[in-house]
Amino acid sequence: MSYPYSGTLRFALNHMICPSLTPLALLDAAASLGVDAIELRNDIGDNSLTNLEQAKAVSAKAAEMGIEVLSVNALYPFNIWNDERAAQAEKLAHLAATCGAKALVMCPLNDGTQVEPSASKDKALRRALQALKEILQQQGLQGYVEPLGFPVSSLRFKQEALAAIDAIDGADCLQLVHDTFHHRGADERRLFPQRTGLVHISGIEDPALSFTDMLDGDRVLVGPRDRLGNVEQLQQMLVAGYRGPVSFEPFSEAIWSLTDPLQAVKESMEHIRNALSQ
Repeated sequence: MSYPYSGTLRFALNHMICPSLTPLALLDAAASLGVDAIELRNDIGDNSLTNLEQAKAVSAKAAEMGIEVLSVNALYPFNIWNDERAAQAEKLAHLAATCGAKALVMCPLNDGTQVEPSASKDKALRRALQALKEILQQQGLQGYVEPLGFPVSSLRFKQEALAAIDAIDGADCLQLVHDTFHHRGADERRLFPQRTGLVHISGIEDPALSFTDMLDGDRVLVGPRDRLGNVEQLQQMLVAGYRGPVSFEPFSEAIWSLTDPLQAVKESMEHIRNALSQ
């Protein structure tokens, strides 16, 4: 079924489009593409957001350019709560607020071991979210919970995340990330556009790759050969009322090593806009 959408799609650039850029250069890249929002990361080596002076410089330049810093990505593993995680969360939330970010993305444990459903796992998730809610509110931030759709993920489904958020009365502070890769990997059907603060998009093109075996390194930009149904997912989210940013998040080194990755992003934006208008 087709869901033509004639509105304006708000694209954003996750730093994973080109980790070799500095945070300030990512702002320039966004401006060159006519994009008014970025996501910074703390996991890309030398170009990670790591200190307050760097964060202040990003905030100043972003404000001058009229570009919004959507999030810092990510607190991991947010659902394994202990003194180390609390200190990590405090530091990262402070950095996010200093750079002018709206939110902190939070990803669950995914270490390759199977995590079975249990009351203790649910309790640990609620405990972590309760503690994070307080930290985030102190910094004036939203928390974006990103379930990871891998079979061994400790938080695979959005419904499970929402149940925990509601159990701690956290809906005013905590929202979902709808990641098209993880949505397809988890074989989810339900969408939660009104509870979603951010959409991540990336594509899978390898015809030999199963949806249960695909990994982050397989994620490319969204084009005509995409197998994840990015356009269909976006169509349904938009028709159902989602109006937030749609952020490019490819993890494939094939994209990072392109001579002009920004031109590839531009072509992907054009493909998505054209497909949505059909």
